[in-house]
Amino acid sequence: MKASQFLISTLKEAPSDAEVVSHQLMTRAGMIKKLGAGIYSYMPMGLRVIRKVEAIVREEMNRAGAIEVAMPVVQPAELWQETGRFDKMGPELLRIKDRHERDYVVQPTSEEVVTDIARQEFRSYKQLPKNLYQIQTKFRDERRPRFGLMRGREFTMKDAYSFDRDQDAAKASYQVMAQAYRKIFDRFGLTYRAVAADSGAIGGDLSEEFQVIAATGEDAIVYCPDSDYAANMEKAEALAPQAPRKDASLALVKTLTPGKSTCADVAEYLQLPLQNSVKSLVLATEQTNEQGEIVKTQVWLLLLRGDHSMNEIKVGKVPGLDNGFRFATLEEIDAHFGCLPGYLGPVQTKLPVKLVVDREVAVMSDWVCGANEADYHYTGANWGRDLPEPDLIADLRNIVEGDPSPDGKGLLAIERGIEIGHVFYLGTKYSRAMNATFLDVNGKPQFMEMGCYGIGITRLPAAAIEQNHDARGIIWPDALAPFTVVVCPISPDRSPDVKAAADKLYAELLAAGVDVILDDRGERPGAMFADWELIGVPHRVTVGDKGLKDGQVEYQHRRDAAATKVAVAEVFAFVQSRLGASTGV
Repeated sequence: MKASQFLISTLKEAPSDAEVVSHQLMTRAGMIKKLGAGIYSYMPMGLRVIRKVEAIVREEMNRAGAIEVAMPVVQPAELWQETGRFDKMGPELLRIKDRHERDYVVQPTSEEVVTDIARQEFRSYKQLPKNLYQIQTKFRDERRPRFGLMRGREFTMKDAYSFDRDQDAAKASYQVMAQAYRKIFDRFGLTYRAVAADSGAIGGDLSEEFQVIAATGEDAIVYCPDSDYAANMEKAEALAPQAPRKDASLALVKTLTPGKSTCADVAEYLQLPLQNSVKSLVLATEQTNEQGEIVKTQVWLLLLRGDHSMNEIKVGKVPGLDNGFRFATLEEIDAHFGCLPGYLGPVQTKLPVKLVVDREVAVMSDWVCGANEADYHYTGANWGRDLPEPDLIADLRNIVEGDPSPDGKGLLAIERGIEIGHVFYLGTKYSRAMNATFLDVNGKPQFMEMGCYGIGITRLPAAAIEQNHDARGIIWPDALAPFTVVVCPISPDRSPDVKAAADKLYAELLAAGVDVILDDRGERPGAMFADWELIGVPHRVTVGDKGLKDGQVEYQHRRDAAATKVAVAEVFAFVQSRLGASTGV
């Protein structure tokens, strides 16, 4: 490709609404253009990157035995009504009507459609296992689309779905996909972690997220530097303290704490460590009748150490809270505690509440908590003496740096990541809802066991940029770069030798199958180099008249601080060797 024949439209400044580096650089490099909120046109430079992502994903999915299909973007609502998701999914699901007033959805994912295919096609155990995948446009009506391709409304995703005879076979299919994902992300040349993830309402342990490590990542990744343990924050377990609870040493005293309504303020006022305080969180659950009317409301009090934060996913697994909960209203709080938030506590509540205690709090002694009276807290609170021993103890909190690893092999650390892939065992959730059965070896119908596996095709380039950039622009890994090599002749219109040498090298690289672009636009060196550094092409060869007189050209990798002089006769082989080194060939 020659630059004069391509569309290069770089910008010096990023748009004002570009909040993160990837959004800024993709816009400045002319890779995307915003059409509407969370909706982008992929310009030629950006589309080349996306196509490279797709090619690697497709190769590895095919190699793993998956079969490519293409399912409609617009799908009949009837399928979604079979699973209940038409009503349950909420406003992220874009619902539309055709001219006959029939309901449709714009797909955010395709479990319903692929299950419909499976129940029509896979009638016998002899046809299983099967794995169907697509690389297709998706739409999710995000409340607040932001960060460019990181959280857009329209995006491209690879979604795959496995169908198996039983759980053991489904777990084997899951492992095949988990390994295929590792091969895919290894080929991209990104630093990533595969982390255990929460399985939601389906349960089980087969769920992993693939996270690109980046300081700007939205997700917190918990890992042990001394072992293979890694999990996302929702999944990471906070172990119960090993040391037994100490005996009470202080009397229970109602202490004046004027205007101090947070644990941090109370601890500072009382000159006590924040770890000595207990945080009170009030939740509520509701029971409804067949008409959907609320017939009973239960108020719950959760206790966490003052320096810890609640993990809603873990709380949602507590018996009694696992069917949904909400934060209690001010009226409910006042009725049960006799005061407003900031001074709540478990000692002598006005009305009975369900008490759930975090593992850490269960072994605390002489702790500080609200006294259920404005401007007062109790000091010296103790289990068994001042209130009954807790009967419901659970892991309720987020991990903090330095917590012990659940595998017993060291202490936990936390880093930021961007989710780019997820593998997930579904079980029979969709096959049962849609009656997708096959005849087993005994001729009896059985529900298919399913797994689903997603990769954010258009999100992945943005994640790669968040991990690989500097002040000058993008630094693409070779596998993702829109062009792998750029040949930059200096003033070729004034030097036939420069033009001839650049054309020759370009032709040799092209013939060798290298993805190379020749910048024949006649730009000044500074502007030309700035463009390619912004765009992030990893390998650059500069051909100049002065260097040619000495029989040399200059090679510079995008990460190199300075150029390397290379003999003209050796530059083709030199570039090939650098390409091999960067790809591990």
